[in-house]
Amino acid sequence: MAGQLKEVRNRIKSVQSTQQITKAMKMVSAAKLRRAQDAIIQMRPYAQKLQEVLSNIVSNSDGDVSIKLAEERPVEKVLFIVITSDRGLAGAYNTNIIKTAKLTIEEKYAAQFKKGNVTIWNIGKKGFESLSKSGYKTDAAYKDIFLNLTFENVQAASVAAMKAFENKEFDAVEIVYSEFKNAATQRFQSEPFLPIPKVEKKAGAKKADFIFEPNKEQLIAELMPKILNTQLYKAVLDANASEHGARMTAMDKASENANELLKALKISYNRARQAAITTELTEIVSGAAALQG
Repeated sequence: MAGQLKEVRNRIKSVQSTQQITKAMKMVSAAKLRRAQDAIIQMRPYAQKLQEVLSNIVSNSDGDVSIKLAEERPVEKVLFIVITSDRGLAGAYNTNIIKTAKLTIEEKYAAQFKKGNVTIWNIGKKGFESLSKSGYKTDAAYKDIFLNLTFENVQAASVAAMKAFENKEFDAVEIVYSEFKNAATQRFQSEPFLPIPKVEKKAGAKKADFIFEPNKEQLIAELMPKILNTQLYKAVLDANASEHGARMTAMDKASENANELLKALKISYNRARQAAITTELTEIVSGAAALQG
Protein backbone atom coordinates (compact mmCIF):
# COMPACT_ATOMS: atom_id res chain seq x y z
CA MET A 1 0.00 0.00 0.00
CA ALA A 2 2.86 2.36 0.90
CA GLY A 3 4.45 1.65 -2.49
CA GLN A 4 1.22 2.54 -4.26
CA LEU A 5 0.98 5.87 -2.39
CA LYS A 6 4.58 6.72 -3.27
CA GLU A 7 3.95 5.95 -6.95
CA VAL A 8 0.90 8.22 -7.06
CA ARG A 9 2.80 11.02 -5.26
CA ASN A 10 5.62 10.75 -7.82
CA ARG A 11 3.13 10.95 -10.68
CA ILE A 12 1.51 14.04 -9.14
CA LYS A 13 4.91 15.74 -8.82
CA SER A 14 5.75 14.83 -12.41
CA VAL A 15 2.49 16.27 -13.77
CA GLN A 16 2.92 19.44 -11.69
CA SER A 17 6.43 19.93 -13.08
CA THR A 18 5.17 19.44 -16.65
CA GLN A 19 2.33 21.88 -16.00
CA GLN A 20 4.79 24.54 -14.85
CA ILE A 21 6.68 24.12 -18.12
CA THR A 22 3.53 24.34 -20.28
CA LYS A 23 2.36 27.46 -18.43
CA ALA A 24 5.76 29.10 -18.87
CA MET A 25 5.80 28.22 -22.60
CA LYS A 26 2.29 29.64 -22.98
CA MET A 27 3.40 32.95 -21.43
CA VAL A 28 6.50 33.13 -23.65
CA SER A 29 4.44 32.39 -26.78
CA ALA A 30 1.84 34.98 -25.76
CA ALA A 31 4.56 37.64 -25.49
CA LYS A 32 6.07 36.66 -28.86
CA LEU A 33 2.61 36.49 -30.43
CA ARG A 34 1.85 40.11 -29.56
CA ARG A 35 4.97 41.30 -31.39
CA ALA A 36 4.42 38.95 -34.34
CA GLN A 37 0.74 39.91 -34.59
CA ASP A 38 1.54 43.62 -34.61
CA ALA A 39 4.10 43.05 -37.38
CA ILE A 40 1.72 41.18 -39.70
CA ILE A 41 -1.25 43.49 -39.04
CA GLN A 42 0.85 46.50 -40.00
CA MET A 43 2.32 44.76 -43.06
CA ARG A 44 -0.83 43.13 -44.49
CA PRO A 45 -2.69 46.20 -45.94
CA TYR A 46 0.53 47.43 -47.58
CA ALA A 47 1.32 44.02 -49.07
CA GLN A 48 -2.25 43.47 -50.29
CA LYS A 49 -2.36 46.82 -52.07
CA LEU A 50 1.03 46.18 -53.70
CA GLN A 51 -0.17 42.77 -54.88
CA GLU A 52 -3.29 44.37 -56.33
CA VAL A 53 -1.23 46.97 -58.19
CA LEU A 54 1.14 44.29 -59.49
CA SER A 55 -1.64 42.01 -60.73
CA ASN A 56 -3.43 44.93 -62.42
CA ILE A 57 -0.28 46.05 -64.27
CA VAL A 58 0.34 42.51 -65.52
CA SER A 59 -3.30 42.01 -66.51
CA ASN A 60 -3.46 45.27 -68.48
CA SER A 61 -0.06 45.14 -70.18
CA ASP A 62 -1.56 43.35 -73.23
CA GLY A 63 1.88 42.32 -74.42
CA ASP A 64 3.07 45.88 -74.99
CA VAL A 65 5.99 45.26 -72.68
CA SER A 66 7.93 42.11 -71.87
CA ILE A 67 7.42 40.98 -68.28
CA LYS A 68 9.68 38.00 -67.63
CA LEU A 69 8.31 37.34 -64.14
CA ALA A 70 4.77 37.07 -65.55
CA GLU A 71 5.71 34.77 -68.45
CA GLU A 72 3.43 31.77 -68.58
CA ARG A 73 4.95 28.65 -70.10
CA PRO A 74 4.33 24.88 -69.96
CA VAL A 75 5.00 23.76 -66.40
CA GLU A 76 7.77 21.17 -66.40
CA LYS A 77 9.70 22.11 -63.24
CA VAL A 78 8.09 23.42 -60.05
CA LEU A 79 9.49 25.11 -56.96
CA PHE A 80 7.69 25.10 -53.62
CA ILE A 81 8.67 27.48 -50.81
CA VAL A 82 7.29 25.76 -47.71
CA ILE A 83 7.24 27.84 -44.52
CA THR A 84 7.12 25.92 -41.23
CA SER A 85 8.61 26.55 -37.77
CA ASP A 86 11.98 25.67 -36.27
CA ARG A 87 10.46 24.11 -33.14
CA GLY A 88 7.61 21.78 -32.33
CA LEU A 89 5.11 21.77 -29.44
CA ALA A 90 2.70 23.81 -31.57
CA GLY A 91 -0.09 21.29 -31.94
CA ALA A 92 -0.84 20.28 -35.53
CA TYR A 93 0.62 23.50 -36.99
CA ASN A 94 3.61 22.02 -38.84
CA THR A 95 1.72 18.84 -39.74
CA ASN A 96 -1.03 20.85 -41.46
CA ILE A 97 1.45 22.91 -43.51
CA ILE A 98 3.31 19.81 -44.65
CA LYS A 99 0.01 18.12 -45.45
CA THR A 100 -1.05 21.16 -47.53
CA ALA A 101 2.22 21.04 -49.49
CA LYS A 102 1.90 17.32 -50.20
CA LEU A 103 -1.76 17.65 -51.20
CA THR A 104 -1.01 20.54 -53.59
CA ILE A 105 1.78 18.54 -55.23
CA GLU A 106 -0.49 15.52 -55.53
CA GLU A 107 -3.41 17.48 -57.01
CA LYS A 108 -1.61 19.96 -59.28
CA TYR A 109 1.87 18.61 -60.02
CA ALA A 110 1.67 14.83 -59.79
CA ALA A 111 3.20 14.35 -63.26
CA GLN A 112 6.10 16.69 -62.50
CA PHE A 113 6.69 14.99 -59.14
CA LYS A 114 6.91 11.56 -60.78
CA LYS A 115 9.64 12.92 -63.05
CA GLY A 116 11.54 14.33 -60.07
CA ASN A 117 10.86 17.90 -61.20
CA VAL A 118 9.41 19.23 -57.93
CA THR A 119 11.89 21.01 -55.65
CA ILE A 120 11.15 22.31 -52.16
CA TRP A 121 12.92 25.22 -50.50
CA ASN A 122 12.23 25.07 -46.79
CA ILE A 123 11.95 28.05 -44.48
CA GLY A 124 11.90 26.46 -41.02
CA LYS A 125 13.62 23.30 -39.82
CA LYS A 126 10.52 21.18 -39.15
CA GLY A 127 9.42 21.19 -42.77
CA PHE A 128 12.91 20.37 -43.99
CA GLU A 129 13.27 17.41 -41.60
CA SER A 130 9.84 15.96 -42.40
CA LEU A 131 9.89 16.40 -46.19
CA SER A 132 13.48 15.14 -46.49
CA LYS A 133 12.54 11.95 -44.65
CA SER A 134 9.50 11.55 -46.92
CA GLY A 135 11.70 11.46 -50.01
CA TYR A 136 11.03 14.93 -51.44
CA LYS A 137 13.76 16.90 -53.18
CA THR A 138 14.55 19.56 -50.57
CA ASP A 139 16.98 22.45 -50.25
CA ALA A 140 18.15 23.70 -46.84
CA ALA A 141 19.67 27.00 -48.01
CA TYR A 142 16.98 29.12 -46.34
CA LYS A 143 15.73 26.86 -43.55
CA ASP A 144 17.35 28.96 -40.77
CA ILE A 145 15.67 32.28 -41.62
CA PHE A 146 13.69 32.26 -38.36
CA LEU A 147 16.94 32.35 -36.38
CA ASN A 148 17.30 35.93 -37.63
CA LEU A 149 14.01 37.01 -39.15
CA THR A 150 14.72 40.15 -41.17
CA PHE A 151 13.46 41.51 -44.47
CA GLU A 152 16.96 41.18 -45.94
CA ASN A 153 17.17 37.44 -45.18
CA VAL A 154 13.73 36.77 -46.66
CA GLN A 155 14.59 38.94 -49.65
CA ALA A 156 17.58 36.70 -50.41
CA ALA A 157 15.22 33.73 -50.84
CA SER A 158 12.79 35.76 -52.94
CA VAL A 159 15.53 37.10 -55.24
CA ALA A 160 16.95 33.59 -55.70
CA ALA A 161 13.49 32.29 -56.67
CA MET A 162 12.99 35.12 -59.19
CA LYS A 163 16.40 34.50 -60.78
CA ALA A 164 15.72 30.77 -61.02
CA PHE A 165 12.36 31.48 -62.71
CA GLU A 166 13.87 33.95 -65.17
CA ASN A 167 16.63 31.44 -66.01
CA LYS A 168 13.90 28.83 -66.62
CA GLU A 169 15.17 26.56 -63.87
CA PHE A 170 11.53 26.50 -62.71
CA ASP A 171 8.33 27.19 -64.63
CA ALA A 172 6.16 27.83 -61.56
CA VAL A 173 6.79 28.83 -57.95
CA GLU A 174 4.29 28.34 -55.12
CA ILE A 175 4.36 29.39 -51.47
CA VAL A 176 2.87 27.12 -48.80
CA TYR A 177 2.26 28.80 -45.46
CA SER A 178 -0.26 29.52 -42.73
CA GLU A 179 -2.23 32.76 -42.92
CA PHE A 180 -2.73 34.21 -39.43
CA LYS A 181 -6.34 34.88 -38.41
CA ASN A 182 -6.15 34.90 -34.61
CA ALA A 183 -4.37 33.01 -31.82
CA ALA A 184 -6.60 29.96 -32.25
CA THR A 185 -7.18 30.06 -36.02
CA GLN A 186 -4.84 29.75 -38.98
CA ARG A 187 -5.62 29.17 -42.66
CA PHE A 188 -3.22 26.76 -44.35
CA GLN A 189 -2.83 27.49 -48.03
CA SER A 190 -0.72 27.23 -51.14
CA GLU A 191 -0.67 30.30 -53.39
CA PRO A 192 1.08 31.06 -56.70
CA PHE A 193 4.18 33.27 -56.47
CA LEU A 194 5.53 33.03 -60.02
CA PRO A 195 4.54 33.61 -62.74
CA ILE A 196 2.78 36.69 -61.35
CA PRO A 197 -0.93 35.85 -61.33
CA LYS A 198 -3.23 38.04 -63.39
CA VAL A 199 -6.49 39.56 -62.20
CA GLU A 200 -9.47 37.97 -63.91
CA LYS A 201 -11.22 40.63 -65.97
CA LYS A 202 -14.96 40.83 -65.42
CA ALA A 203 -17.24 41.00 -68.43
CA GLY A 204 -17.69 44.60 -69.52
CA ALA A 205 -15.02 45.90 -67.15
CA LYS A 206 -12.98 48.80 -68.41
CA LYS A 207 -9.24 48.51 -68.82
CA ALA A 208 -7.34 50.24 -66.03
CA ASP A 209 -5.73 53.38 -67.37
CA PHE A 210 -2.34 53.75 -65.65
CA ILE A 211 -0.05 56.72 -66.15
CA PHE A 212 3.55 55.50 -65.92
CA GLU A 213 6.31 57.82 -64.75
CA PRO A 214 9.07 57.02 -65.65
CA ASN A 215 8.35 54.73 -68.63
CA LYS A 216 6.56 51.43 -68.16
CA GLU A 217 9.59 49.19 -68.81
CA GLN A 218 11.75 50.94 -66.23
CA LEU A 219 8.98 51.06 -63.66
CA ILE A 220 8.14 47.37 -64.03
CA ALA A 221 11.80 46.37 -63.83
CA GLU A 222 12.19 48.28 -60.55
CA LEU A 223 8.79 47.70 -59.00
CA MET A 224 8.07 44.02 -59.57
CA PRO A 225 11.01 42.50 -57.64
CA LYS A 226 10.33 44.80 -54.69
CA ILE A 227 6.65 43.85 -54.58
CA LEU A 228 7.47 40.13 -54.80
CA ASN A 229 10.01 40.49 -51.98
CA THR A 230 7.26 42.06 -49.91
CA GLN A 231 4.83 39.25 -50.74
CA LEU A 232 7.20 36.56 -49.48
CA TYR A 233 8.06 38.60 -46.39
CA LYS A 234 4.33 38.95 -45.65
CA ALA A 235 3.91 35.18 -45.91
CA VAL A 236 6.83 34.62 -43.50
CA LEU A 237 5.36 37.13 -41.01
CA ASP A 238 1.98 35.37 -41.31
CA ALA A 239 3.66 32.05 -40.57
CA ASN A 240 5.60 33.50 -37.63
CA ALA A 241 2.44 34.83 -35.98
CA SER A 242 0.58 31.60 -36.73
CA GLU A 243 3.31 29.53 -35.09
CA HIS A 244 3.22 31.48 -31.83
CA GLY A 245 -0.58 31.46 -31.80
CA ALA A 246 -0.66 27.71 -32.37
CA ARG A 247 1.94 27.08 -29.66
CA MET A 248 0.15 29.31 -27.15
CA THR A 249 -3.12 27.48 -27.80
CA ALA A 250 -1.43 24.06 -27.59
CA MET A 251 0.28 24.91 -24.29
CA ASP A 252 -2.99 26.26 -22.88
CA LYS A 253 -4.73 22.98 -23.75
CA ALA A 254 -1.82 21.01 -22.27
CA SER A 255 -2.12 22.95 -19.00
CA GLU A 256 -5.86 22.26 -18.88
CA ASN A 257 -5.26 18.56 -19.48
CA ALA A 258 -2.65 18.55 -16.70
CA ASN A 259 -5.25 20.03 -14.34
CA GLU A 260 -7.71 17.28 -15.18
CA LEU A 261 -5.02 14.63 -14.70
CA LEU A 262 -4.01 16.14 -11.36
CA LYS A 263 -7.61 16.01 -10.14
CA ALA A 264 -7.86 12.34 -11.07
CA LEU A 265 -4.49 11.54 -9.45
CA LYS A 266 -5.39 13.36 -6.23
CA ILE A 267 -8.65 11.43 -5.99
CA SER A 268 -6.71 8.21 -6.56
CA TYR A 269 -4.16 9.23 -3.91
CA ASN A 270 -6.84 10.09 -1.35
CA ARG A 271 -8.60 6.78 -1.94
CA ALA A 272 -5.36 4.84 -1.53
CA ARG A 273 -4.50 6.84 1.60
CA GLN A 274 -7.97 6.25 3.03
CA ALA A 275 -7.66 2.53 2.31
CA ALA A 276 -4.27 2.47 4.05
CA ILE A 277 -5.68 4.23 7.13
CA THR A 278 -8.65 1.88 7.22
CA THR A 279 -6.32 -1.13 7.03
CA GLU A 280 -4.18 0.25 9.86
CA LEU A 281 -7.24 0.90 12.03
CA THR A 282 -8.52 -2.59 11.37
CA GLU A 283 -5.16 -4.04 12.38
CA ILE A 284 -5.12 -1.96 15.59
CA VAL A 285 -8.66 -2.95 16.53
CA SER A 286 -7.94 -6.59 15.78
CA GLY A 287 -4.78 -6.46 17.93
CA ALA A 288 -6.62 -4.81 20.83
CA ALA A 289 -9.38 -7.42 20.63
CA ALA A 290 -6.79 -10.19 20.66
CA LEU A 291 -5.14 -8.76 23.79
CA GLN A 292 -8.49 -8.47 25.58
CA GLY A 293 -9.31 -12.02 24.65
